[in-house]
Amino acid sequence: MSRKIARQALLVVAMVLAVAAWSGACVACPNCKDSLAGSSGETMNVARGYALSILIMLGMPFTLAGSFGLYVWREMRRMRRESAAAPDSPASLQKS
Repeated sequence: MSRKIARQALLVVAMVLAVAAWSGACVACPNCKDSLAGSSGETMNVARGYALSILIMLGMPFTLAGSFGLYVWREMRRMRRESAAAPDSPASLQKS
């Protein structure tokens, strides 16, 4: 059991070292890197635009999943209210 944990820890350490070794090559996408190299106002706006578009793309799946979850939750709550309000529903007959 301890060998398995030691092997996993060694794998994690190796991955961290690999990422640290190649971090200079992974600084940014080429367009962002070129935009940051030039320090004029227009190139900085381009870099900010790239960064903002990446953040929006990263947030979209969470927004869609959250919206779908909210819809399902509201529909379940509505159905529960309707079944509690109906006098001849199976749920109200079981409580009696």
